[in-house]
Amino acid sequence: MKVLIHGGRVIDPASGFDEKCDIALAAGRIIAIKNIAKDFSPNRTIDATGCLVVPGLVDLAVRLREPGHEHEGMLESEMAAAVAGGITSLVCPPDTDPVLDEPGLVEMLKFRAEKLHQARVFPLGALTRNLQGDTLTEMGELTEAGCVGFSQAEVPLANTQVLQRALQYASTFGYSVWLRPQELHLGKGVAASGPLATRLGLSGVPVAAETIALHTIFELMRTTGARVHLCRISSAAGVDLVRRAKQEGLKVSCDVSINSLHLTDTDIGYFDSRARLNPPLRQQRDRDALQAGLADGTIDALVSDHTPVDEDAKTLPFAESEPGATGLELLLGLALKWGEAPGVSDGGPGLLRALAVLTSAPAAVLGDALGTLQASTGRLVEGGMADICIIDPAVEWTVAADTLRSQGKHTPFTGYPLRGRVRYTLVGGHQAFEA
Repeated sequence: MKVLIHGGRVIDPASGFDEKCDIALAAGRIIAIKNIAKDFSPNRTIDATGCLVVPGLVDLAVRLREPGHEHEGMLESEMAAAVAGGITSLVCPPDTDPVLDEPGLVEMLKFRAEKLHQARVFPLGALTRNLQGDTLTEMGELTEAGCVGFSQAEVPLANTQVLQRALQYASTFGYSVWLRPQELHLGKGVAASGPLATRLGLSGVPVAAETIALHTIFELMRTTGARVHLCRISSAAGVDLVRRAKQEGLKVSCDVSINSLHLTDTDIGYFDSRARLNPPLRQQRDRDALQAGLADGTIDALVSDHTPVDEDAKTLPFAESEPGATGLELLLGLALKWGEAPGVSDGGPGLLRALAVLTSAPAAVLGDALGTLQASTGRLVEGGMADICIIDPAVEWTVAADTLRSQGKHTPFTGYPLRGRVRYTLVGGHQAFEA
């Protein structure tokens, strides 16, 4: 099918291209940007006047809840939420039930996702069997099945020797390891250590839980040469350590969640379980450092950290409630709010950086693992796959549970006013979403 996207402001953050022009698509690929052949005869024309035409968003942290947690999220509902948020590629962690530690489970998940003809799903395989931290998985077989890296999800590795062996093996074969830096024993609290947690009587998670883990990871990276992606940095001290590691030349990348980027521990309010999150929300100085780190490139990508949680698990006392929040449909709006895109206010890191941390930057984190999609994921390039998001930047909307397509309705951003909403999402030239 031939499609013409007409009259939009086309932005490719990777190349800096930003111009009002047309895009021609055919057979699922972009065949021309700006210079459209006179004999191009589209089957359909999409009017993008007044809209931003950008690469499909790439989200590095999405829990789809299948298999095993269908009461919290069905693959159909979460994939629908993804494309409604403009997300065309997503990475899911291995902490499903059963855990993604066998090739058959990975292949089944990818097959189910592909049948829906919505976003592309890139699973992470379990780093250790059943995430128990004892025995390494068969990384080669999991890679062949479609895994783009290996992770312990939210389960810290207590045994440093196992982590060392995992990094040695991954380095030997060019695999990437995705780790959330958290020391096992210090990371068992429910809120960030500080005056608010003390006042509310909540068990605290000190910044040291993150920095101790980071020091360990970086020391092992120096000896193994492994490539590591750090998931959801949450503290100013953590940002500083990552900055120094990058300056040293370690092969490290990292991301931050939309929750930590915008909120602080004061948003817990009076034990609001919607703000029960992992990692916990920290103080304003940490949030400011995260925003600065994302702006200057120390932090590579912004993620939704989408974790749908059902009503029963959230309507409990704060410390007993299940951590997590929905985020797929909020990622774009909150990124634009952070970037202070045109029409919102002046200043800030700007529209180009706000889009880059959702597109080309997370695609670069995936790198070689994307295979044949590497050259075009998170980019608008002639000959590349037609994964495209068309955004109306003028639309103002308020986050409300009843408007979310995700099965998970809980988010600390309920009631937040946002600007910018997806009008169309195309995946491989196929229209996966229309507002």
